[in-house]
Amino acid sequence: MDISVLYMDIEDVFENLDKDRYPETYYYLENWLETDERFRDGAETVCYTIAESDKPEPWTDEIIQFMEKILLAEIADGNDDAMNSLGAFYYDGRRGFEQSFTIAMKYYNMAAANGNRQAQENLGYCYYYGRDGEVDYEKAFHYFALGAFDGHLISLYKIGDMYYNGYYVKKNLKEAFVIYERCIENMTEEAESYVAGPVLLRLGNMYLNGEGTEKNTRTALACYQSAERFLYSMVVDDGNYMYKKSLKQAIEGQEKARAEMAKMMDGKEWKFD
Repeated sequence: MDISVLYMDIEDVFENLDKDRYPETYYYLENWLETDERFRDGAETVCYTIAESDKPEPWTDEIIQFMEKILLAEIADGNDDAMNSLGAFYYDGRRGFEQSFTIAMKYYNMAAANGNRQAQENLGYCYYYGRDGEVDYEKAFHYFALGAFDGHLISLYKIGDMYYNGYYVKKNLKEAFVIYERCIENMTEEAESYVAGPVLLRLGNMYLNGEGTEKNTRTALACYQSAERFLYSMVVDDGNYMYKKSLKQAIEGQEKARAEMAKMMDGKEWKFD
């Protein structure tokens, strides 16, 4: 998309923007409009810079319409990343977008057909949870496998979930544990912010219950504590409210682990110097 076409749209968004509510977006657009080098930024760059600004503050209708206009223009040019991004906005319902799994899957399928690995992983989620109304574990495994083979850690831990639950594949707790551990071993700084929390929560559960590994209450507690920190950031800082339940489970897991550790100390005699 020709960025010059967006110039007046960006001016309109900027003029109506609440500086106090959207300081990062305001600062970016102000500088973009004032510099002679602004046209070096493509439409996609403008869109994704705004998308990462002022999280998790919901957008106004004007910003949403502007963002959708950019993404739809990029989609018309065959940009599969834009297809996936628009699908993700509808899937999460974040930043003020209307949540619609039907619309999300429409764009995910478009991107996946163009070989977009992230969109394929996202489709795995849709089929795993039946977002279109029908659970299909075979399709979920297929799409997660594509992502896992390409180094996507979310896809990898979701395959771990399938082994843990016996979905499409034979239930195998040891295999699930190994997969979760592998996610931690291969964790990158970039992936840490959105993968570490869910994986550590799963490891905490397995250590606490002795599933697929030897029971270890202290290690379980440590996993739950780390999971809470990462999940809190996902929910509060990034506005990813779909992980509120996981955050609650991480906190409850700590309580269970501490309760078990307290029982280990019952009846013990303590000597103090």
